Amino acid sequence: MKISKFVFLVLLFFCNYSLFAQYTEVINSNRPGMSRSAFSVGTNVLQFEVGPTLIKEEHTPLNFEVSGFGVDFAARYGLFFEQLELNIEGNYQNDTFTDNRSAIADATKRSNFRFLTVGAKYLVYDPYKDAESNKPNLYSWKANHSFQWKSLIPAVAVYVGANYDTETNPYTAPGIEGFSPKVMIATQNNFNGGWVFVMNLIKDRIGTDQSDFSYILTLTHSFSPQWVVFGETQGIKSDFYADNLLRFGGAYLWNKNFQLDTAATFNTKDTPSVFNLTFGASYRFDFHKDPNKDIDNGNSAEEELERKLRSKGTKKKKKRKKNGDTVETKEKKRKRKDEDFDK
Repeated sequence: MKISKFVFLVLLFFCNYSLFAQYTEVINSNRPGMSRSAFSVGTNVLQFEVGPTLIKEEHTPLNFEVSGFGVDFAARYGLFFEQLELNIEGNYQNDTFTDNRSAIADATKRSNFRFLTVGAKYLVYDPYKDAESNKPNLYSWKANHSFQWKSLIPAVAVYVGANYDTETNPYTAPGIEGFSPKVMIATQNNFNGGWVFVMNLIKDRIGTDQSDFSYILTLTHSFSPQWVVFGETQGIKSDFYADNLLRFGGAYLWNKNFQLDTAATFNTKDTPSVFNLTFGASYRFDFHKDPNKDIDNGNSAEEELERKLRSKGTKKKKKRKKNGDTVETKEKKRKRKDEDFDK
C-alpha cells in the first residue's frame, strides 16, 4: 500500500510540471520564474502566488545605486472553461535611490508598482488533450524517459491584458499614465523525465513611450516527488530600458495545494548591474469538480486510490476463499463416495 501511494504521488507531482490536462491534482504555479505557463489553474480553482524580493542595483557609468525590497504577486482563477484563466498580477517596489556623483551622496526614497496588470489567458492548442495516449507507462522506465518526437509540438496560449500606471511612477518612462494594452503568446513543451520548456513572447505597454518587447525562456526539471529546479533567461528591449537577465532557483511542494520557492536574478552588465534574491509561496483553494464523474463521493484522489486498492484486495480474498471452499467441497464429496463404496 505504501509503495502504491508513493508511486501515485510521484506521478501527481510530475503532472504538475508535465501537464496532460488543464486541472492537475497538485498546484500548478508560475513561480518561481517570471514566465507564464500555457495552461490555466483549472475551473473553479482560486490561486494566490506571492514572493518578497531583496533588490540591489549599481550603475557604474552614472554612479548611482538602488537598494530595497519588492513583492511579486498574482491571483489566478479558472472560469467557465478549462482553457480560460483570469488573473491579476503585479510587482510593488520600495527602495532607496542613491546618487553618488557629488561629494555628499543624495538618497531618495521611492515606492510604486513596477507593473500592475489585469488580463485573461486562453489555451488555443493543447497537444496533450488525449489523456489516454499521454498516460505514463507504469511498467517501463525507458518508455517514460525516452525522447518522443511529438513532444516538440508545444501547447500554445494567448494572453490579453491591460496595465495601469500612475503619472508619478519612478519606474516607468515620463508621461506614462493610465491604461495600456499587453499581449503575450505562451508556449509549453513537456518532455519525458520531468523536463518542461516554456517560452513567452510579450509586447507590453503598447502605444506608449515605454512599449517593451520581451522574451522569457524557462527550462524546468522535477527530479523528486517534492523538488524542482529551473533556469531562465529574460530579454527586455525598449527605448526606456533594455536588459538581459538570468534567473535560477527551485521549488518545494509542501502538499498538493501549497508550494515554497526561491530564486536569484542577475545580469552581466553594469548599466546597471542587477542582483535580486526572492523567496515565495503559492497556495490554491481547490473547488474543482470533474464533470466526467456522475457521482462525487467527496473523496480526495489519494482516498480514491486507497479505496480502489482495498476493493481489489477484498476481491482477491473473496476469490481465494471461494476457491478454498470449492476444494473443501470436492474433498467432502470424495470422502462420501468412498464411504458409500465401503458399505
